[in-house]
Amino acid sequence: MSDAIKFLEPRQAVVSRRPAIVEDLAELLPPECLVHEPRELVPFETDAFVAYRRLPLAVALPKTTEQVAAVMKYCHRYGVPVVPRGAGTSLSGGAIPQEDAVVLGLSKMSQIIEVDPANRTATVQAGVTNLSISDAVSPEGFFYAPDPSSQLACTIGGNIGMNSGGAHCLKYGVTTNNLLGVKMVLVDGTVIELGGKHLDAAGYDLLGLVCGSEGQLGIVTEATVRLIAKPEGARPVLFGFDTSEQAGACVADIIGSGIIPVAIEFMDKPAIEICEAFAQAGYPLDVGALLIVEVEGSEAEMEAMLKSIVEIASRHGVRTVRESQSAMEAALIWKGRKSAFGATGRISDYICMDGTVPLGKLPYVLEKTSEIVERFGLRVANVFHAGDGNMHPLILFNANDPEDAARAEEAGNEILKLCVDAGGCLTGEHGVGIEKRDLMRHQYSDADLNQQMAVRSAFDAGWLLNPSKVFPLEGRPAA
Repeated sequence: MSDAIKFLEPRQAVVSRRPAIVEDLAELLPPECLVHEPRELVPFETDAFVAYRRLPLAVALPKTTEQVAAVMKYCHRYGVPVVPRGAGTSLSGGAIPQEDAVVLGLSKMSQIIEVDPANRTATVQAGVTNLSISDAVSPEGFFYAPDPSSQLACTIGGNIGMNSGGAHCLKYGVTTNNLLGVKMVLVDGTVIELGGKHLDAAGYDLLGLVCGSEGQLGIVTEATVRLIAKPEGARPVLFGFDTSEQAGACVADIIGSGIIPVAIEFMDKPAIEICEAFAQAGYPLDVGALLIVEVEGSEAEMEAMLKSIVEIASRHGVRTVRESQSAMEAALIWKGRKSAFGATGRISDYICMDGTVPLGKLPYVLEKTSEIVERFGLRVANVFHAGDGNMHPLILFNANDPEDAARAEEAGNEILKLCVDAGGCLTGEHGVGIEKRDLMRHQYSDADLNQQMAVRSAFDAGWLLNPSKVFPLEGRPAA
């Protein structure tokens, strides 16, 4: 499996200069901000896409935008590739380095610079964790809406790079819908600012371009994000069905009716059993599929919305409807869902896919996903953001068996192609990274890809930033 996805050949002219490069970087950064001993580089050789590993040339851990700019200016001058890294929670290999690259990690840039309740914004450094923003603004009655399952660890810089989402993206949107401005260092060390506290800006929407660019257009060092007022109340409800197809059809009907809950999360039977064994959240074990539907607002608003949702669910053969009765019970329900990936890791190795499909195709894609996985002799647990069709099938396999691992990767590729063929796309929130790079031609024509690569080249003509990621290695413009 580790040989299936190729990396660019290391630039030997860079690798041969490693001692000099490390020495030069040591003059730009404090000692505690530079990692270069081989044993100390090991923690940076991969991210959460652990099947692939490469030791970087060195790791820079700057504390300020000025230090980031100095490192970028130096690497640009000498043609040294740079791989940006947040918390390393990428599930698509977005932060995996290569032997001729300097990893530029932002974990030391972890300050909340300003909370501005009057303008409902917060300005933070890129290394601030997702959840810490909500924790910081909670006393003021606000929260930061995007909530990836890894929100305890993942950072805002990485969220911006991958345009991350989360369970509550159905109502509040993903990162791009909650990002107002960034400070960014370009490949040559130039520092620019895009957007700000204002709601709109003249000129091209470069902020929208940067969000989701996977660290290939520049290094975001600060971000201004939108804060949302806490709702009056929130209530998650469990809906159990006999089959995944029934649950998928119910999701499509809820959204099609014009009802937008704050979240609709899906689990099939294997995922229910895995998460319940870990979190003891009270999930029903006698159903084939489960929806977690959360509504929010006043008591009257929540009751009215739930009444409509229950009526729709009854038309799809719902077997169990269970409302949370306390804040503790609600927290347990979400603990089970947020722990799904970690809980699955307790019982098996797995790869997590990230395709998005039109809601009307959910029943069809779920059925075909099961068929694909069975054909490869594997198992799958489905747990995903059903409200916006962002699927996360967890394909279970034995990482110590190369043939089993290869089958898992091939099955995952077929599922992603299925999502595209159903009218969806390759990624909803995990990014392309190396995982989906070679599937980009299945989604886009040569003309589409050439235009995207031309934009990338306008920011980074030498393709020094995260060079092995996103675009197929063949057909790239000459750097």
